[in-house]
Amino acid sequence: MEFKWTYQAKNAWPQPMILQTFLKQKGFSKAQLARLKFSGGQIFVNHRERYTNYQLHDQDVIRVFLAPELAAATIQPSQLPIEIVYEDDLFLVLNKSAGVPSIPSRTHATDTIANRVKGYLQAQNAESLSIHIVTRLDMDTSGLIIFAKNAYGHSVLAQQGKTHTLQKSYLAIAQGQFTQTSGLIDLPIGRERQHSMKRIITKTGKASQTSYQVQASTAKATLVKLALLTGRTHQIRVHLAAIGHPLYGDQLYGGPMSIEAQRQALHCTEVKFYQPIKQQEIVLTAPLPADMAQLWAHLNLV
Repeated sequence: MEFKWTYQAKNAWPQPMILQTFLKQKGFSKAQLARLKFSGGQIFVNHRERYTNYQLHDQDVIRVFLAPELAAATIQPSQLPIEIVYEDDLFLVLNKSAGVPSIPSRTHATDTIANRVKGYLQAQNAESLSIHIVTRLDMDTSGLIIFAKNAYGHSVLAQQGKTHTLQKSYLAIAQGQFTQTSGLIDLPIGRERQHSMKRIITKTGKASQTSYQVQASTAKATLVKLALLTGRTHQIRVHLAAIGHPLYGDQLYGGPMSIEAQRQALHCTEVKFYQPIKQQEIVLTAPLPADMAQLWAHLNLV
């Protein structure tokens, strides 16, 4: 895959700029630059192949050809459907249904979103069938999930995650009424030793922050919008349970169960990130799924 930029000295800082600095500004990590150098990638400036220490000049045209990638044989392609919300040369964003795992495991080896994405890429004759999942969701969490189409795209969003340029927002239906309309939950999360999946609040855990804003309330429940400032396993579920507001349908963390709540009521409703080729911010949304909308309607009646 080829990418192309024109270097403009008047916009560069500091000056003079070498090729390596320019490419790092475009999202190429140290590992990605090594792949370009040693694994079959190529970098050209004005139709001549250059090393990354080359000093750029105004209006130089930089072209990068990514190194080829080998697809993992452990992920089998699936032809089951995916709901595409956004797609370009770098990224593929889907609206995942609840009940579908993000990646294969011993118990779910073939029917995951990753399998479906590989099947889709195969049908599109994509240059790379490597699976680069950027944002994962629990099996019973619905909403927006991001895949990169190559290692470069994955590197770009990994760096944006560290700088919070990549942002995710969730909608959840939690038990009870919040005493404050907005706030920050700042509680460390660690693993429960006696339970391989469960996480707990513990002083020895990793720092974890979740911001929230109440959207609406009923006598028994709250519709709340949340943003992750860190990315711990089960973070929203653990944090809301810890402050006395577990998610409806979340049996693992003590949430209330009902016919309308057959899974944790959690949905990734919005993602934001920067597309370095298009040089624009991408903002995508996914509405509340039918099961959560039905649950909320039911809670408004009781």
